[in-house]
Amino acid sequence: MSKMSIGKLLALDVGLARIGVAVCDPLRLAARPLTVIQRRSRRDDFAELAKLAQQQEVVAVICGLPLNMDGSEGPQAQSVRKWAERCAYALRVLLGNPLSVIFWDERLSTFAAQELLAGNKDKTAEDAAAAAVILQNYLDAQRLGETLDFGRIELSK
Repeated sequence: MSKMSIGKLLALDVGLARIGVAVCDPLRLAARPLTVIQRRSRRDDFAELAKLAQQQEVVAVICGLPLNMDGSEGPQAQSVRKWAERCAYALRVLLGNPLSVIFWDERLSTFAAQELLAGNKDKTAEDAAAAAVILQNYLDAQRLGETLDFGRIELSK
């Protein structure tokens, strides 16, 4: 196993009001919902993410990319990319070392999360479950050796 294929990952489902957060085990077998961050300010949001990254001892972040149904990138995807870049820089400062931010297609993750939660109308639970769906999809694709690439942010120390 390569160094990049072990260690916990933190997944984010970035929304305007909330950020759903999920994490996987160090062997990257299964994702689980972790929490939801109620968005306040970039500074507060990034500080909360840094705290979670530290507590969970993650080695990288998977950021859901809201692509259009035809796979193209619209304004929402561009907005998430810009936010993720700011987040990567903030995490490098707050944690003292950079974390890779890997983008992953989040199409239909909310629908899948709703299916998983079957009838639970809690939007907060839905956001964390959507992040877990994004992360599980990423883990499954990696295990199958799929080479899909939606981009990544790699900062130097």
